[in-house]
Amino acid sequence: MAYRHSPENGFSLYEKREELRRVIQSKHFANSPKKSRFLEFIAEQTFQGKSEKLNEYLIGTEVYDRGADFDQQKDPIVRVQAHEIRRLLKKYYDEEGSESLIRMELPSGHYVPVFSRMAQPDPEEDAAGTPKDDAGVADARRGRVSRLNRALLAATVALAAVCVVLAVLLVRSRAAQEAAGTQARPAAALPANLDWFWHPFLPPADAPLIVIPNHPLLRAAHGGDSEQTWASGHEIPKTSLPEFRDTIHFHELKRFVFVPSLTDFTSVGETLGLVDLCEMFFRLGDTCRVQQSRLLDFDEIKDNNVILLGGNQSWSGRVFLNVQGFQFQDGVIINRSPKPGEKALYKPEFDPVTNQLTRDYALVLMLPNERKENRVLLIYGIYTQGSQAAIEFLSTPEKLAQLRAALAELSPDHKTIPQYFQVLLSTTVENAVPGNATVVAVRAVAN
Repeated sequence: MAYRHSPENGFSLYEKREELRRVIQSKHFANSPKKSRFLEFIAEQTFQGKSEKLNEYLIGTEVYDRGADFDQQKDPIVRVQAHEIRRLLKKYYDEEGSESLIRMELPSGHYVPVFSRMAQPDPEEDAAGTPKDDAGVADARRGRVSRLNRALLAATVALAAVCVVLAVLLVRSRAAQEAAGTQARPAAALPANLDWFWHPFLPPADAPLIVIPNHPLLRAAHGGDSEQTWASGHEIPKTSLPEFRDTIHFHELKRFVFVPSLTDFTSVGETLGLVDLCEMFFRLGDTCRVQQSRLLDFDEIKDNNVILLGGNQSWSGRVFLNVQGFQFQDGVIINRSPKPGEKALYKPEFDPVTNQLTRDYALVLMLPNERKENRVLLIYGIYTQGSQAAIEFLSTPEKLAQLRAALAELSPDHKTIPQYFQVLLSTTVENAVPGNATVVAVRAVAN
């Protein structure tokens, strides 16, 4: 039975990275760190839209540590290794990856990887006749297709069952409404103390996309940690963890010292805050769109109202570039222009005996998006407790009344609220649970 490749079409970044991961972890590449690094480097450059920069010189200097005087004409290391990688890729898809529906290839003479999807078998070509001496190969292929078909059938049946259940629930819900003689209630009006802040994200504007971060469970230590925390860490060379290459940690931290934690970077605070946000939007008749940061591309960020939760995701740093005022970096908050009574640096505080977090800080940024009618709202604490406290602050009418008053003081008439602004918040923490957040400082952001 013959297979055809369909050209690269409709692949998500996640699908490509998953296929890259499978290839690198295969027996053909697992024991070849330089070949794996080669493949990973050219793939990541392509994922980041830098494929036009890929050439022999760049690969030689970045992957094989050749110096600035690297002469690819005299040193064929890149061409030789590329040839070997193509051979290993073929072996992988002939063996371990034979049932993969995605294929990663490195075309001859090029250094930009290509992803193609395995098309369904062509029944007419198969009916036209498979040579008898290839009967064993055909049987093996038919076996693979049969297993795939059974998996697809099982998935289809499961999906159909879910649809039936949802349909039944919908019918019952409507029947219950009709029996009670009720109509769907209109969306509640937002109190004035909330509306001034949230109206850019409410109907008739598009529902915002709410993004939650993906953190490692064994988290990387940063500049905001105590000495005790650093002392309990375990250092792993950054080159040994290519999976973290897209994280903000990889770019900001000079060393990867990992510390075990059940509370600090768990995203529990962001998740609990997410519930508060969704409940507020639901009450107003709006939807709550949630996405993982690793499955999000920059075009989606630019084309939507977006709420970014948690500072340890690459999108936070991208949108945050060149913003005046406060800056979140390496686990601390830098205040570039301290006003009277303010600090130049805000660091978390810890109990000297238990090393438990006792105070956290959070930043809130309301910024313009690519389209000026849309907003980007960043809400993140140094630790997850700060994020949770900040979200609770922004969904509490009394707290937002305080913030409105503080922002009004920035204008000459002490009444006008700046369209775009930064807010630095502080919260106490006890037993890894945040207390009430308070405003430390505010800044207007120029249009």
